[in-house]
Amino acid sequence: MKSELVTPSHLARKAVVYIRQSTPHQVVSNQESLRLQYALRQRARELGWREAAIDVIDADLGLSGASIAQRNGFKELVGRVGLSEVGLILSIDVTRLARNCTDWYPLLDICGLRGCLIADRDGVYDPGTPNGRLLLGLKGSISELELHTIRSRLTAGLLAKAERGELAVMLPIGLMRDPSGVVVKDPDMAVQGRLGLVFQLFLQLRSVAKVMRALNERDLELPRRDRYGDLCWTRATLAAVAAILKNPAYAGAFVYGRTRFRPPKREGALPQKAPRPMEEWRIVVKDRYPAYIDWPIYEKIRSVIRDNRAEYMRIKTRGAPRNGELLLHGIAWCARCGHKMYVRYKGGGEYVCNHLRTQEGQPTCQHIRAAHIDAAVGDAFLTALVPTFLGT
Repeated sequence: MKSELVTPSHLARKAVVYIRQSTPHQVVSNQESLRLQYALRQRARELGWREAAIDVIDADLGLSGASIAQRNGFKELVGRVGLSEVGLILSIDVTRLARNCTDWYPLLDICGLRGCLIADRDGVYDPGTPNGRLLLGLKGSISELELHTIRSRLTAGLLAKAERGELAVMLPIGLMRDPSGVVVKDPDMAVQGRLGLVFQLFLQLRSVAKVMRALNERDLELPRRDRYGDLCWTRATLAAVAAILKNPAYAGAFVYGRTRFRPPKREGALPQKAPRPMEEWRIVVKDRYPAYIDWPIYEKIRSVIRDNRAEYMRIKTRGAPRNGELLLHGIAWCARCGHKMYVRYKGGGEYVCNHLRTQEGQPTCQHIRAAHIDAAVGDAFLTALVPTFLGT
């Protein structure tokens, strides 16, 4: 069936069929929807386009329409419309083209400017006319609202299960679900023993790096899951040890909302996941899983790890003490600029603030002979211990 909106100037350009499904799972399972979208080629022929003048853009299969980020097919379509190469855009419905008005209205603007029609299964529209823009605008708004409604409905159910601690999330190594769905410890005693050793070593050594080195010096590997979910043993790394120590599931707690998305740093990039501080976790249900450590021990471990991070300027943590003859190696900070000082042993030993020089090319902030500082620190330490010894 032809449309009175289609003119020879439109037929002189290309008709583009835009095809998209939101997830790879839909691409595999919703084959009928895929066939209907590819069948729009016939619709273009009925509207007067020759077969050679019909192109199909399906580069966005498996990608969400919530944003144009990563949707190269949609970007190609907009670019071709801007070059006046396209006379008609066909899509099964407007939700295939965009799921938010921020992306939808610029497409309507450029189509109206270049005289490009938009068609779906309900009809053909001219974005350059008031009536056409009104109808397409309403369709776009309804599409955006539909996405919000779907997300809200799914999120409400997910949060309700999470608040009861019943949401089935991926469990760390050492925990598993039995046939009835109840979470139990891995029956492999080697796995249980190695995880317990990691927590024991950290409470003794108080450093993730020291735990890693202690395990590797003893040739003790850590249990991990491979890409298929099967148990495997690998050499200890900083990331692996930290992941075990920081996971609240080992303290018997179900936690939801440990991460958040940060806005992308550049246009077109995807939002990045970032961990939330413990006090900002959305849902915490304690005593939900069999525990390797109790919750107070877990909080102590997290506190030590946080304090070991040398970020005094941002989160006021002192850093971890380092090996060496000087007392404040690794935990001395500059009172002038607030940056960490390092130790230089040449010439008797001194504390040097060299951050601004190395990072910004400025003069060295200050350097102080270590003997006087260490003597004062030692005196203060012994003075603090005197009341304890006098009390005994």
